[in-house]
Amino acid sequence: MTIDYGQLYLAGTWTDPAGSDRITAISPTTEETIGSVPRGTEADIDAAVASARTAFDAPDGWARWHPKRRAEALERFAVELESRAAETARRVTIQNGMPIWLAQQFEAGFPALLVRYYSGLMADAPEFETRPGMLGGSALVEKLPIGVVGAIVPWNVPQAITFLKLAPALAAGCTVVLKPAEETVLDAFLMAEAAAAAGLPAGVLNVVPGGRDLGAYLVSHPGLDKVSFTGSTAAGKAISRTCADLLRPVTLELGGKSAAILLDDVDLVASLESFFASTLLNNGQICWLSTRILAPRARYGEIVDTITDLAKSLTIGDPTDPDTKIGPLVSAQQRARVEGYIAKGKAEGARLTTGGGRPDGIDHGWFVEPTIFADLDNNATVAREEIFGPVLSVIPYSDETEAVSIANDSIYGLGGSVWSADADRATAVARKVQSGTVGVNHYVNEPTAPFGGIKQSGFGRELGPEALSSFQVIRTVYLPPAQ
Repeated sequence: MTIDYGQLYLAGTWTDPAGSDRITAISPTTEETIGSVPRGTEADIDAAVASARTAFDAPDGWARWHPKRRAEALERFAVELESRAAETARRVTIQNGMPIWLAQQFEAGFPALLVRYYSGLMADAPEFETRPGMLGGSALVEKLPIGVVGAIVPWNVPQAITFLKLAPALAAGCTVVLKPAEETVLDAFLMAEAAAAAGLPAGVLNVVPGGRDLGAYLVSHPGLDKVSFTGSTAAGKAISRTCADLLRPVTLELGGKSAAILLDDVDLVASLESFFASTLLNNGQICWLSTRILAPRARYGEIVDTITDLAKSLTIGDPTDPDTKIGPLVSAQQRARVEGYIAKGKAEGARLTTGGGRPDGIDHGWFVEPTIFADLDNNATVAREEIFGPVLSVIPYSDETEAVSIANDSIYGLGGSVWSADADRATAVARKVQSGTVGVNHYVNEPTAPFGGIKQSGFGRELGPEALSSFQVIRTVYLPPAQ
């Protein structure tokens, strides 16, 4: 049985779409239709933005609620999300191929956790700060919600990334128009069901799915006050240009080509589980993964063999099976892209140690074997460009200085990791890496710490208290000297 919706979630209710076109969800495992939703139109975006604007501007609107009152509403939202957690994980898995054990961690648990975290931060924050002046008076400084937010999220980790934006935005008092990716719409509509069941006020959250053209229309909409986007660097550049012309604040979390520096004392065998999670998680479809593996020349052959054996050991198959480590890529188009990079790597002379093709015994679905390239340098195409699939390049280095130099020789700067038997030594090296985030002997997005990139990986930060600031504006009231 397919999962089909006939209406969009606008203004706090299920509403007939302006158009008749539909988005069809296709299983990357079976290549069969698994559901459908209405395709949003520009008229639907207009209605969503108008609804969000009304909810924000009203004298008793969401922005003017006390943070503790908003926290009570958002707690109801968190409870409703939790009640749908298992189905959320299942829907993500059947849409994008994320292994179910991972979806149960990322997609089922992260949304409610973030809602509660940011609600708590806002509820505990002072309403304003009074600062003594140097010229006789004082100043009242307060942080206010920025307004109507356009949030555009990708398909790879759709619900977790959605709540990197929704949780701080809603807690801050903003209202949101969310555009989910076409590949993962069924989970977004389930999330909208949770919002409706929680009784979020009309217009606080609106969900309009569509493609790139619809996203571009949302970004340029005159009714927005801020844009938050996660996706490709190419799309981020276009969004940045539009927002620059409008002087509109924007947060961009874009592509990556992160490096894992394996120091010469690393015990990689003892760290394989964490190493897998930092390099090949979600079938290689996460922007911060360390897909360039920098190995010391003195141990290069040994490390290549260890990583090759790891890749060979990973169970490939149905992502709804808890034992599966590598599921299918999200679409035939994405598989073709990854296979094109694999062909490029071989053509440029890199040595393929394992993988490179489609797995034996699987005659349907968009699968690619975990693929390891060796005997290449950092100038190879597969070492420089984001592939977004289960493909790793193992690059030799002579000493720590060269390792850091190679790691920093990239247009990107989103993630990365350093591996060593000596955590202090690894931390010292990590602090030399030009990246917004770096892990030591693992990589985990900690909710209390800021996440984001530098260089062509974007700007602005999500997670941590810092994320709230991107959804706030600061107002200063100059107070006269005491009489």
